[in-house]
Parts: sequence; C-alpha cells; structure tokens
Amino acid sequence: MVKLTIDLIARGTSGYTKKKRDETMHQYLKRLTHLYLENKNIDEVGEDMSLCRNLSVLYLYDNQLTAIPSLHQNQHLTMLYLQNNNISKIEGLTHLTRLTKLYLGGNSITVIEGLDKLDVLQELHVENQALPPGEKLLFDPRSIRAISGSLKVLNVSGVNLDSIKDLECLNKLTHFLAIDNQLNDMKELAHVLGQWYFLNRLDLMGNPLCHKAKYRDRVIVMAKHLDTLDGKQISETAKQFLKNWHANKETQKQKRAEVLRRGGSFIDDFAVGDVKDLPPVRDTAGRMGTIPGYMMPGMIKFIASFYLLKYFRS
Repeated sequence: MVKLTIDLIARGTSGYTKKKRDETMHQYLKRLTHLYLENKNIDEVGEDMSLCRNLSVLYLYDNQLTAIPSLHQNQHLTMLYLQNNNISKIEGLTHLTRLTKLYLGGNSITVIEGLDKLDVLQELHVENQALPPGEKLLFDPRSIRAISGSLKVLNVSGVNLDSIKDLECLNKLTHFLAIDNQLNDMKELAHVLGQWYFLNRLDLMGNPLCHKAKYRDRVIVMAKHLDTLDGKQISETAKQFLKNWHANKETQKQKRAEVLRRGGSFIDDFAVGDVKDLPPVRDTAGRMGTIPGYMMPGMIKFIASFYLLKYFRS
C-alpha cells in the first residue's frame, strides 16, 4: 500500500507542469492546477495535499482509498475523480463549493449524501457500486435538493434502482444514465420525464421496462425534447410522427370522456347519434316491407355502430 507523499505528488505532475529551476518545491506545488495520481495503489492521502492550494483537477481513480481524502485546503477544485476505489461513504466535501464534476463510480457507497454545499455541481457519476446483496442505492433528500438547481448529468447505472421518483426534483438534467437497473414502471417514468424539461439524452438499456410494448415510441412521447435514447439518435421526422399519433389518441380519449360525461351510452348517444331517428329507407319503387330495397331502422343503427366502433378502436 502507498501513502501519498510530496515526492509522489511531484511525480504525478511529470510531463504536464514542469518545475522551474529557481523555484522551491513548495512554490512548485502551490502553482499546480492538475494532478495525475491514478493507479498508484494509494490508500492514504496525508496533509501534503494542502500544499497544492491552486489545484483544480485531481485524478485519484483506480487506487485503494477507503475514504474520500481530506481536501479542505483545496477549495479551488472543480473536478474530482475518485472512481474504482473502496470508498463507502460520501463525506468531507463541504469546503469544495466550486466542484462541478464528481466521479465516484465503482466504489462501495450505499447512500448518496454529503452534497449539501455543492450547489454548482453539474455532473455526478455514482454508477456500479458494490452494494450488499438485495440492496439498492439510496438518496438523501437534502443532498438531491441541494444539487437540483445545477446538476445536468447523472449516472446511476448498475445500482439496483427500481424507482427514480426520488430524483424528480433534478429538473435541470440534460443526460440521465440508468443502465442495468430494475426500472419497470412506465407511469412513474412518464411522470418524472415530465419534470425533466431539458433532458435530451436518456440511457435505460438493461431495465425490465425496455421489454414493454412500443417502449421506444412511448418514451419519445414522454420526453418531448429527447434527442438520443439508448445511444440511438431520434430523428425529427420520428418525433413529429409520434407527436401527431399521440395527439390523435388524446383526441379520441377526450371524445369518449365527453360521451360518458353526458350520461349516455357510447353506442346510443355518440356512435349512432341522429341515425336512430331516421325513417325506414325505401327502395326506388317506394315499396315497403320484407322485400329488396327495404332496410329496418335497427339495421341502420347496427351498421353505424359497427363502423364507428371500428374507427375509435383503430
């Protein structure tokens, strides 16, 4: 296991920001803005990180960290990469109020919390957590509300989610990734997508609801401004066709509701309407009775009902 030291920090900048001949190590570290410490087997980050006061991007992914390092002296951080460690809790981020991108995928986090002060966060990646058997990723309401005014990208793939209702307040989202979960409720999805007005990319592959009839068409109708669904672009032609189709269905639904509101049966009060009061139809010779050319009023009603019902069910 490896503890982060000044020497390791200095080597983590090699090739990106070179140390000048006439500057001390402290001056050099203070000048750093990017630090590349991925895949170093680091399991402990000491106080030396406080020397990097102007650090804006920190790469610490693919290490052995069991907790988020103390970075309260690195208040200029805007991007923090901590994926694929052994972190079990989100904490210690209170002072990183400038953070815009946070990568925590591939850890052992069970609750999304500790984000109360990150009100400019734009991207949150918490996919593929090593959760206990049968458990799903949970969301602290305070943290979700705190980032709701800024978050644009959320990745919650592979965390056993069976509901996204707790996320509906994230109404600034433009890209939502929830691949390989347990989502199955189309009504809930429709409700949440109705709140995400700016959403233009959606990834739901590997969820049970993807196997429902007309899944893709229905989701495109739900999310009116979607450009890409499950990695496939949605053409404007397809959008317009589905929009018209949905509008036609809604019109038919309103017509049926109006008939029921008037208190009549669908057949008697709407389908046949004025037809039921028409006189018997005579043949060209004016003869009546059970002869060719004569049609009983009941037959007119039956035929009219048949074709109108066929129209509304199409």
